[in-house]
Amino acid sequence: MKGLDTGELMKIGLDLAGWKKIPYDSAIHVKGNNIKKVFVSIDVSTFDIYFAKNLGCDCVLTHHPIGRSAISFHKVFDRHVEYMVEKGIKKKLAISLVKDLKYKAYLKSHSLIYNDVISIAKRLNMPLLNIHQPLDEYMRKVILFKLYNSKLKYVSDLVKAIKEITEFKKALTRVIICNGKSSNEIGEWVLVIAAGSNGGYDIARTYYENNVSTVIYLHIDYNELLKVKKDKRCKNLVILGHLAGDSLGMNKMCEELKKREIVVVKRGLIDNREW
Repeated sequence: MKGLDTGELMKIGLDLAGWKKIPYDSAIHVKGNNIKKVFVSIDVSTFDIYFAKNLGCDCVLTHHPIGRSAISFHKVFDRHVEYMVEKGIKKKLAISLVKDLKYKAYLKSHSLIYNDVISIAKRLNMPLLNIHQPLDEYMRKVILFKLYNSKLKYVSDLVKAIKEITEFKKALTRVIICNGKSSNEIGEWVLVIAAGSNGGYDIARTYYENNVSTVIYLHIDYNELLKVKKDKRCKNLVILGHLAGDSLGMNKMCEELKKREIVVVKRGLIDNREW
C-alpha cells in the first residue's frame, strides 16, 4: 500500500471544513511522504516526537499551533468579525473588538519557545504538521447541526443537546451554564467556535447588547467570566469544554485516515472507538 504525504494529510483536514486554503494557525512543519502510521495528539511535546518514533510512526499530526502557526495564530481571530456581523453588530465595532483580542494574542506569542518540537522532528526526520482551525470548523458544523435539529426553548435544552454528542458525553468536564439559569429561555443564540479563541467578556457583552441572549464558548478565562457576572446586561453563557470539542474534530480526522488504510495511534483524545 502506498502511503500519503503531508500535503495530502493537510488536504483531508481542509476538506472536512470545506476549505481550500491553509489558515494561518495550521502548517506543515516537516514535510514527508509514504506515510502509513500517524501519531495523533491535541498537543505535542518533544517527548511525543521520540515516543512516536519509538512506536514506529512515520508522521506526527497535532492540533494546536506550533512554530510559525503559533506566531501567526492571532490572524485567524478575524473570524469573530464574521460571526458578529451575522448577528447584526456593526462591522466597525466588531473589527475594533477583534483588534484588541488579536494584539493580546500577538504579545503572548513573544513568550513562546516556539521551535523546540519542530527542531527535534527535523533531527529525527519525523514529518510533522498541525491542523487547527479546519478541524475546529468541522466541530462547529457538527454542533450547529445538532442544535438546529433539536427543540431549543430553554438553556437546559441546549445543554441536553450538546451532551448527546459522544465526545461531550464522555468528557470528565461537564457542559456548564456559567451565567444565567437553566430555566432561562435560550432566545437568540450564537456559537463562537473556530475563531481561534473565545471572545472573552468584551465580545460576549457586545452580543448581549445586540439581542443575543445565549453565547456559547468552548471555555473562558476566570477573570473574563467575573466581568460577565458583574455586568447585568450579560445573559446566558454556556461553556462546552475544550478537550471534548477538539477531540470531535480530531476523531473525524482519524476516521478519514483509517478509511485510507492509515494506522492511527492516538494520545489523549476523548473517544469511544478503538484503532
